[in-house]
Amino acid sequence: MYISPEEIVETLTMITQQNLDVRTVTLGLSLSGCTHPDVEVMAQRVYERVTSAAEHLVPIAKQIEREYGLPIVNQRIAVTPIAQLAAATDAEDLTPLAVALDRAALEVGVDFLGGFSALVQKGTGDGDRRLIASIPAALAATERVCASVNVASTRTGINMDAVLQMAAVIQDTAQATADRDSLGCAKLVVFANMVEDNPFMAGAVHGSGEPDAVINVGISGPGVVRAVVSSLPADADLTSVAEAIKATAFKITRIGELVARETAHRLGVARGIVDLSLAPTPAEGDSVAEIIEAMGVGRCGGPGTTAALALLNDAVKKGGAMGTSSTGGLSGAFIPVSEDTGMIRAVESGALSLEKLEALTSVCSVGLDMIAIPGDTATETIAGIIADECAIGVINAKTTAVRLIPAAGKRVGDRVHFGGLLGEAPVMAVNDWAGTVFARRGGRFPAPLGSLRN
Repeated sequence: MYISPEEIVETLTMITQQNLDVRTVTLGLSLSGCTHPDVEVMAQRVYERVTSAAEHLVPIAKQIEREYGLPIVNQRIAVTPIAQLAAATDAEDLTPLAVALDRAALEVGVDFLGGFSALVQKGTGDGDRRLIASIPAALAATERVCASVNVASTRTGINMDAVLQMAAVIQDTAQATADRDSLGCAKLVVFANMVEDNPFMAGAVHGSGEPDAVINVGISGPGVVRAVVSSLPADADLTSVAEAIKATAFKITRIGELVARETAHRLGVARGIVDLSLAPTPAEGDSVAEIIEAMGVGRCGGPGTTAALALLNDAVKKGGAMGTSSTGGLSGAFIPVSEDTGMIRAVESGALSLEKLEALTSVCSVGLDMIAIPGDTATETIAGIIADECAIGVINAKTTAVRLIPAAGKRVGDRVHFGGLLGEAPVMAVNDWAGTVFARRGGRFPAPLGSLRN
């Protein structure tokens, strides 16, 4: 890969002034060889597998960071959905597996490990049931483990029984971590159309179609895109804006491609995908909301926001796809409220509501992300929000997700504080007219006609 001197200077500017970084290098690991009827023996096997396979992940990432001068913010691990291993044991409480994963993550030095997960879009098996029931205790007992549950897909529809169950699990997790502003919910995501190669947390898993070990990279760069859009003249038309974003996304993606190739080669594992998603941080200027405002929308959430986000998402994908031969993951633009200072300002000014965020998820990369809501929000209301978001994903054949934080003891206008990349968030108002019937009807929301593609 040839990189010109001009590109080097431009990249240095992006890094030093515009918050450009490689957000995560994520090692995906299969745990299929770790099963055992005794959950404690299985937990030890899981620990040994992760610590052995990931022993050199962090040192190699740091070495690449030094050699190329490219900030690599996080090193993470994604594992086989633990519910698949749970079928080998009859243990009701699967928390020992989460604790083993947490110990392994600490041992190898990664910040998060994803995969305490289940896929129940068409039905819930016994292992899935036990995994889901274990989530609140598992997330309360660990610091680095993330959980995710896929409750819907375009091919199968929505498992409404699982939707209601997950609403209750979210509430239980909030209560189990109430002393930490319900932090456990920041590590729990409910999906429709979950992907197998997502490098970002909290939804990363190592899918069954993946190699035994693989490197997936998630790039970033909202600050770079914002700077480019801000530099355009006020009379630049939207075609020019799109072209500028495409060109920038291409340059950012080349950095991710370089890191993915080098890391996989040095670890001796397969090279997976580069996720093109623009992932904001709490750092000032590193904001997707501010890109939308730089396009000319008065405040993120105002009229025009959905169109601006759709243009941004499309341009990022078009430019990024030219920068790597292996796009994947989620790829687009994230809109997590707590992790984006522009989003927080928009919420506090009244420009951005939960309903507008839901509308934005029809065109963004994922869904309702890192949103704090009152701790006394009803189970049926949370289930309705999850169902609405899943419907957007199922009907439009895209990945959507919900990461809600019903903050224990908090009311609208209060704040939750998580620190680091998780940031902080104002507690948002929720429409409480969900009723008590719809969410409890259960059954399966049928797959749309568009699912018949064979």
